[in-house]
This record gives sequence, structure tokens and C-alpha cells, in this order.
Amino acid sequence: MKIIIAGAGDVGFHLAKLLSYESQDTYIVDFDGDKLNYINNHLDVITKKGDATSMKLLKEIGISSADLLLAVTDSQNTNFTISVIGKALGVKKTIARISNPEFLNCDVIDFKEYGVDFMISPEELAAEEIKLLLHQSSFNDTVAFENGLFNVMGATLGYKSPIVDLTVKEAKDKFSMVDFITIAIKREGIAQTIIPRGDSVYKINDQVYFSVPNYSIEKLYPIIGKEHIDIKNVMILGGSSVGKKTARKLCKANFKVKLIERDKDKAAALAEDLRNTLLIYGDGRDLQLLEEENIREMDAFIAVTGDSEMNIMSCLVAKSKGVKKTVALVENMDYINISQTIGIDTLINKKLIAASNIFRHIRKGEILALANLHNIDAEVFEFEVQKGAKVTEKPIKELRFPREAVFGGIIRNGKALMSFGDIQIQEGDCVIVFCLPEAIAIVEELFN
Repeated sequence: MKIIIAGAGDVGFHLAKLLSYESQDTYIVDFDGDKLNYINNHLDVITKKGDATSMKLLKEIGISSADLLLAVTDSQNTNFTISVIGKALGVKKTIARISNPEFLNCDVIDFKEYGVDFMISPEELAAEEIKLLLHQSSFNDTVAFENGLFNVMGATLGYKSPIVDLTVKEAKDKFSMVDFITIAIKREGIAQTIIPRGDSVYKINDQVYFSVPNYSIEKLYPIIGKEHIDIKNVMILGGSSVGKKTARKLCKANFKVKLIERDKDKAAALAEDLRNTLLIYGDGRDLQLLEEENIREMDAFIAVTGDSEMNIMSCLVAKSKGVKKTVALVENMDYINISQTIGIDTLINKKLIAASNIFRHIRKGEILALANLHNIDAEVFEFEVQKGAKVTEKPIKELRFPREAVFGGIIRNGKALMSFGDIQIQEGDCVIVFCLPEAIAIVEELFN
């Protein structure tokens, strides 16, 4: 598969990183020579310095034989232009990163007619992610599959968790009445993600990811040593695009929302646009202002300004004031892995979310969904099993499944089934798989 990425920013880099684990013929185009040099030194892809809107350049790298063109620069207009030109020059499929959410559900214009096959908004995806995190408030990461029939839930184990110091098998025996599968463990101070086996031991401060059918979610709270938090009152710091979209989504979901914005004109404009949100003009770094706005009565604090450090620090302040749930938006991907060590419930990066969302269009086989977990450089896939797929030939325990991957569950005829060793996957099943990058190609082959 030949793929051309226009834009070597965070979205482009993460896409190129994901693709570098496979035998894809990947090109990445950008004006910035420093970014391209960094990519050349770290990834096995082909770089080209120049303007991705140049027909000459696109022809030079073989746009007519390309399967996919990903236009993910910081400019929406540039991405549209690249997509239109690329389609006219023969690329099979185009995906454009956009900032205007009106384009996503537009029934007036068919953008495919103009050469844009699919559009993605990082800000819209980040806002949706925040809303989902607030609904499952005691967990710091959550992904729903098939409208919530199966869910991947992440939580940091505290001293109250009864599974701390137990092996995975011991925990499963102790809580045999609860259906759950431990799919990954991220341990403090260890870079490598642990794919747990029966003898793997849970430790305090482990970030643990469980795959859970919908009927077991409530039963999972005692296992992680936490209670369900009912989130009603939310304070948002920053009237950015993400802040505005988050406020709108939360108000529609009947949350009570306060939004703090320090730019007077922007605050006034937001007040006109967000009629159900209480807009506060002021500096969110001002502790007196936060106290006056009753931060101690807030159930959740969401920091989404354009300053990553401010978002992190303000969330720590909110946590110190007793706020139960904190989420900080960060631009620097290096921050993503430190949330469990500094006391913030969740750090999110809109570009990382966008890259993972785009990546499902690249996958082989019948992939219905793909999600990225915040603290882990890995993916959760949902495969639709096709007739004759290798994965249907034997029970799960007899399959030569890579150690870097684990089954998270099966959805069959609208019902959630646990993917334990004796079960055999069937044609038409939807199967959830957690997979480290080095095993993706092997897993895909089993589903083909």
C-alpha cells in the first residue's frame, strides 16, 4: 500500500510512526527540513521537502499510483487544496484534517465530488473524548465498542484496590463473578507495556486496562478500589476550539458547565454562542477567582487552553482543592506518559487522538474501529471476522497468537462474550484485540 502524508507535524509524525512498523510504502511531505530530518533519523519512511500542493512534486513521488493521501497540515484550506489536487492526479482515497466541524455533518455539499473522501477534526474528537471520560469518571481512559457492549477501561490502582499484589490468575479466581479481561499494564518507571499473563502481578500505581462487557462495568469499581463518581458540575479553563466544543457537548448531556476565558472579546463572543454555559471573564491562574467561582464544589475540572504547562498546573491546583476528576489538554506528546505520576487523572493530546482515528483507514482486513490508549503506544482494534479467516480455524488457546497481543472480547449476534481459551471465533463475530505495534501485521494476517 502506497501512502502519502502531507504535513510532518504531530499528526503526520504519529501516523508515520505507526506506519513504520509495517511494510507500507510511505512518503511524508513538508516544507520544514528540520522536521523531516528528525523523521529520517527516527522512522523508516521516505521524506520529501517541498509544497504538497505542487502538482509537480506530487507527480514526482507517484501520486497516481498512491492508495491514500493524508492531508494533515495545520491549515484546513491547505488540506482541502491538497486533497482536491491529489484526487485529480489519481490517488485512490483522500483524508483531510479540518477545523470547521460544520463540514463533518454537512448535507448540502458532497465533498467527495470535489475530491475529499473523508474529513477529521482533532478538536471535535478531543471534545468527544472528554465527554466520554466524564461519563466513566473513576476511570482515566475509556473506549466503547458496539455502542458500549464492550468497553476498554483504564485506571490507576491505589492502595485500596484488592487486586494489588495478586497475580492476574489469582484476581480472576477471587472475582470470578465479574467478567473482565486485563489487556495491558503500564508500570511506573518502566517504558515497555506489559501484556499480562496468568502469573503477572498487579502493583500499586499500575495503570491497568481492562476489557469489560457493559453488564460488568459497575462491578469493576470495587476491583480497582474506587467508587463511581457522579459528575454534574464541570469547570472548563480556556475558550479554545476544544473548550467551546466540550462545553456545547456537555451542556447537551445535561452537565452544569462554567467556562473561564481571560480574553474579554472572546469571552463575550462565547457567552453569545454558548447560552447554556456560564461564561466567566478572568484568568484561571488566579486562585482567588477559582475560589470565588466555587472550585471546591466542582466535580470535574477540564483545562484546554493553548498552554500545556498552564493546563497541567491548573489541574494540579484543582486536584488540591478537592476536585474529583481532572483532564488536561497537552500539545507535547512527551507529557502523555506522565499523567499517572503527577496526580492528574487524564492527559489528552488532540493530535494523537486524530492520528489514531485516521489510522483505521489504513488498516488491512475488516477493521470496524480502532482506538489509542492514552498512556500506551499501542492500539485497540475491533475486527469483523470474515469467512475463511485463519482466526476461525481453532479455539483461541490453540491459535498461534503473538505474545504482544491479547483478545479483549467477542461480540456475537449482539451479545458480549468473554474471549477465554476454549471459545472458537466464528465468521461474523466482532472481536476486540489489544496489540503492540510490533504484532499488528501478524494479528491482521490472522484475521485475513
